[in-house]
Amino acid sequence: MESREWKWGLVILGIVLIGYILPYTLLTNIAAWYGSLLLWSLLAIMIIIVNYFLTKDWGE
Repeated sequence: MESREWKWGLVILGIVLIGYILPYTLLTNIAAWYGSLLLWSLLAIMIIIVNYFLTKDWGE
């Protein structure tokens, strides 16, 4: 595994951890369901973008 792949892997791990930690810490007093939907949607889009950059050179 190249160092570039490790870097993107750590970014994905950080985004996943944010998805678990943020709703139970900073957003715990917010009862609106659409807040969590927006947060997880944004995190999913971030993961898709990171996966694009991680896999764009695999065919070469």
